[in-house]
Amino acid sequence: MNGPLAGLLVVDLSRALAGPQAGMMFGDLGARVIKVETPAGDDTRSWGPPFVRAEDGTEVSTYFLSCNRNKESITLDLKRGEDADLLARLVERADVLLENYRPGTLKRLGFGTDRLMRLNPRLVVLSISGFGHDGPESGRAGYDQIAQGEAGLMSLTGADPEHPQRVGVPIGDLLAGLNGAFGVLAALRERDRTGRGQIVRTSLLAAVVGAHAFQGTRWTVAGEVGRAQGNHHPSIAPYGLFRCTGGSVQIACGNDAMWGRLCAAFQFEDDDPRFATNSARVANRDSLTELLEAMFAPYEPAELLERLADAGIPAGRVRSLDEVYEWEQTRSQRLLLDVEHPSLGKIVLPGSTLRTFTVDATGVETETTSTGDNPPPLLDADADAVRSWLDQPLTAADTLR
Repeated sequence: MNGPLAGLLVVDLSRALAGPQAGMMFGDLGARVIKVETPAGDDTRSWGPPFVRAEDGTEVSTYFLSCNRNKESITLDLKRGEDADLLARLVERADVLLENYRPGTLKRLGFGTDRLMRLNPRLVVLSISGFGHDGPESGRAGYDQIAQGEAGLMSLTGADPEHPQRVGVPIGDLLAGLNGAFGVLAALRERDRTGRGQIVRTSLLAAVVGAHAFQGTRWTVAGEVGRAQGNHHPSIAPYGLFRCTGGSVQIACGNDAMWGRLCAAFQFEDDDPRFATNSARVANRDSLTELLEAMFAPYEPAELLERLADAGIPAGRVRSLDEVYEWEQTRSQRLLLDVEHPSLGKIVLPGSTLRTFTVDATGVETETTSTGDNPPPLLDADADAVRSWLDQPLTAADTLR
């Protein structure tokens, strides 16, 4: 592996999505990630359909494939002494350990934070829980949809307050993984200065509350409780989904200048006081939506989008996922990754969200994005290699890392 995190060793004890997402991010950036699974394997190996049938008849979960590329797999039963000893040897060599057990579980298995730091004082531990590692409800199990509801996100999502809706992807898990990876990198930077590791903790609750953005301060500062209101922004208008002939388009007028251009493009006199400012437009959103949909009615989506683009109005369509992955812009951003899976053969995975570049003195950019393209591993596929590596003596580079 190459990339900015090449040489970093990550031991990934996590399962499901939040922790594995963080681990995959490290692997994408060049770290060596050893995924430690129970003998039954990560829960997501059985999450489906859809499954893809390999030539040997085994079924592979597409869910597991989504968050475990660029990793090795070894199975350990931490209740068995020899397997616990092997994990301890991994910890001694690791830079980072990821875990998302319920708080207290890892300690009961003999790997509390006190022992981890005795084994390796330079270790950075990322612990992701459902609702936090302390507080009155710290012991609750964390699953994304439960967290979306408990942390208020479902109350903000959907057509109206009577029909709360979860986000269509496990956004709490994904954001917890992202936040956790960010915290680990900060702790590694601190280790560069102090020589000591740290414990980094986050949760699904923290991830969702941290994503409230203006909806959070809408309550904490202004005392207003945000509610679901469909596909229109609660604080900006027009900003949302609007019907036209044969479909719909989305537009985003983020300021009065854009509103003026929109009016000019459709020969609408913008002297109505109900729409003179953004605040007025928000207050009169229903009337504004009715007006715009009447203006857009003569146009089909493609024609309307072209006209909006000519006027400099941010606009777009709502694509299905197959359309997104066939879109040339998606491919141009290297968001698709071709890999050779050991049992499925050639498959395409969603790629890394990050790209890195160097720039020379003349301004020429050279992409340095990690080219790691290892497929998600088969269960326990790397056990022999990992054990063999652990039997080798530590190198100077290992001890100075």
